[in-house]
Amino acid sequence: MAKVALIRVDYRLIHGQVVAKWLKDTQSTKIIIVNDVLAKDRTMGNIYRMATPAGVRCAIVSTGHFVDSWKTTQLGDGVAMVLFKDIETVYNAWKQGFDLKDLQIGGLGAGPGRKAVYQNMTLDEKDYKLLNELSRDVNIFFQATPEDNRKLYNSVAENISF
Repeated sequence: MAKVALIRVDYRLIHGQVVAKWLKDTQSTKIIIVNDVLAKDRTMGNIYRMATPAGVRCAIVSTGHFVDSWKTTQLGDGVAMVLFKDIETVYNAWKQGFDLKDLQIGGLGAGPGRKAVYQNMTLDEKDYKLLNELSRDVNIFFQATPEDNRKLYNSVAENISF
């Protein structure tokens, strides 16, 4: 059974902050990217694998494969950082049986219909509704870097309107 050190939603997936700060902070030995599109795209998958530091394994899997692995082996061995590109994917994994206790929200990008809700972190109405449902069972918080304080989702959500 792997120790899950961090479950993070960040549309950038593997980038400087994750490599330089979160891997060091969590002492993760592997990164698991859960994304149905990337799981089928060998070229983009290889780019993310090349961005992973030496000594850290990187797996890119579909939501279904991830949940099956969670149910059968608890994600294998080592210390895992699980990355999701978007709220919908982590929500779907949770609905399919991924038992998560804590969920960190990092960068979600900007775009039409998205509102900055905490620092530069944005949500759209769909994200907001999915997070509200998740927050009944999951401790959700915003945190960009390990040096930042965690900001609980529920304290932010009460001031959001769409």
